[in-house]
Amino acid sequence: MFDHAIHDEFAAAAVPPDLGSAQDSGDAKVEELARMLAPLSPAERMARLRRELPGRIVFAHGFGIEGQLLFHWICERGLDIEVVTLDTGRLFPETYELWALTEARYGRRIRAIYPERGELEALVAAQGINGFYDSERARAACCEVRKGRPLERALAGASAWLSGLRADQTATRRAAGLVARDRGRGLLKLNPLYDWSRAAVLAEVAALDVPVNALHQRGFVSIGCASCTRAVAPGEPERSGRWWWEQDGNRECGLHVRR
Repeated sequence: MFDHAIHDEFAAAAVPPDLGSAQDSGDAKVEELARMLAPLSPAERMARLRRELPGRIVFAHGFGIEGQLLFHWICERGLDIEVVTLDTGRLFPETYELWALTEARYGRRIRAIYPERGELEALVAAQGINGFYDSERARAACCEVRKGRPLERALAGASAWLSGLRADQTATRRAAGLVARDRGRGLLKLNPLYDWSRAAVLAEVAALDVPVNALHQRGFVSIGCASCTRAVAPGEPERSGRWWWEQDGNRECGLHVRR
C-alpha cells in the first residue's frame, strides 16, 4: 500500500476552488456541464459525462497518481472511455513497470500513442539527442513532437477528453476549470479531480490500494520524461521538478496550455 505520509509536506490544504467563476466562458454547454458535475464525486463526474455526451471520450493517462486513480474508477465502473498514453520514448523504467503492472491489475490494455518517426528523426537531427536543454524553444519543440502531436492524433474525432490536472498544482491549472472548451481543439475537456487537493488524492489512492510509480517514494512528485524530471525537496511546489532548468514558472509541456 502506498505510504502517503511520506509526502505530507507536498500536500496542499483542501480548499476547493470557485468552480463557478472558472467556468464563466460564455459557452452554454460548458456552463451546463459545470453546474451539473460540480456537486458530484470525480468518479460520478466521469460517469455522468459519459451518459450526457455522445461520441468518443478519451482519457490521456500519464501514469501519475491522479491518472492512476481516474483509471481505477474507469475500470471499476466499466466506463466506455478510451484510455491512451503518450509514450515519448524517454520515460523512466519505473513508468514502464507501472504500465505493465496496471494492465495486469485491471485486465485492460492502455493504448500507446508514439511520436511520428520522421518528425522525431528530424527533431534529433536538428537539435541533438539532448538539445531540449539548450533553450525553452528547443524544449517546447521536443514536447510538441513527442507529446503534442501524438495527443492530437489520439483526440482526432473525439467529443471530449479527460485529464488528471488539479487546481492546486499551479496558477495556470487553477484557471483551467472543472469543464472547459479546449481552445485550439474545440472539444470539451473535463478535469474530474480539479477541486481535489494532493492530500485527498493520496488518501484515496492508499485507501483503494491503487498501484503507483515507485519513484514517488524517492521524492519524485510529478513524473514525466526521465530527462526532464527530478525529485523535489520538501516544501517545493510539486511541479518544480519538471523542466527545472528553465526560468519560466509555467511548468507545462503544451498539452493543457497550447503554445
